[in-house]
Amino acid sequence: MHGLRVELGDRSYPVLVGREILGDPTAWSSLMTAPQVLVVTNEVVSPLWLEPALAGLGDRQVATLTLPDGERYKTLETLSVVFDTLAEHGFHRDAAILALGGGVVGDLAGFAAACWQRGVDVFQAPTTLLAQVDASVGGKTAVNHPAGKNLIGAFHQPRAVVADVATLATLPDREFRAGLGEVIKYGLGLDAQLFDWLESRLELLVDRDPQVLERAVFWCCSLKAEVVAGDEREAGRRALLNLGHTFGHAIEAATEFSEWLHGEAVGAGLVMACRLAAADGAMSGEDADRVEAMVRAAGLPVAPPPVGSARLRSLMGMDKKVSGGRLRLVVPDGIGSCRVRDDVPGRLLDAVLAEADRDG
Repeated sequence: MHGLRVELGDRSYPVLVGREILGDPTAWSSLMTAPQVLVVTNEVVSPLWLEPALAGLGDRQVATLTLPDGERYKTLETLSVVFDTLAEHGFHRDAAILALGGGVVGDLAGFAAACWQRGVDVFQAPTTLLAQVDASVGGKTAVNHPAGKNLIGAFHQPRAVVADVATLATLPDREFRAGLGEVIKYGLGLDAQLFDWLESRLELLVDRDPQVLERAVFWCCSLKAEVVAGDEREAGRRALLNLGHTFGHAIEAATEFSEWLHGEAVGAGLVMACRLAAADGAMSGEDADRVEAMVRAAGLPVAPPPVGSARLRSLMGMDKKVSGGRLRLVVPDGIGSCRVRDDVPGRLLDAVLAEADRDG
């Protein structure tokens, strides 16, 4: 087991990465003091990993809530179901919520924890690759709105993150590959050494080699922890973690959060961001090709669905990174580096969207 800390003063917390740690009572006893725990999970994860999680929680007052699976359920209506369950069981301010599942469960349970009695503890036990490397760390919580993804939410840091890579053995292949979109993002945007490492080991990663997988999860968590510690509320550098996401969120909204997985949309978004950077001279065409080749090798789409470039452009205008009426895009400067820009020429963006629409 490997551990690191997200350094946020009195709100600092540990991130544990290992195998067969979800059901370890000694691990949880050192992390959690809450006498009451609501475990929020979904119908896919529950039959696989709820029992080990309950074993790890030991002798506490525990209630469970199993939600339907899918991004389309990350709504205010589902959030109300969580509140109803907390009220039904009489959970107070010293209670905690344990999010057992992927990014949807983590976001929704985390937002519920941020709101319930003005804030209770949340613990993240991510069971998807995407959640382990990204969504579970950093305190972003939210639900979707028909106008866009994650438009209603709050920053609410977890008390701890327990990433058990053993849970990834039961992850469907499509879900696992979607998580690779976020892994590639970290190498492309923040760490050229990670990108090179991924190029040489991608086949092993796709095959879920345990040692390679554990190393990748820990590496990505370490990068995110460093960024979050320096910019918790995305006033500066943390925005770089949105590389590929403005394109990706538009794809998800255009398909009503039901056809594309988040990591698939991010994969296509990374390719589009690189094509934009290459067209503007910020990145070489060769590096853009390397990124596209890696996204393809990961089994992810490299172009959006045929929803129309005008529709994508309109939805990008609803993104949370719009400021002062100007669209802010995270654009690569090369492998391992990126920056936020609000000066991307509209004609270049339109051209990239039109080309991607034709490819899709």
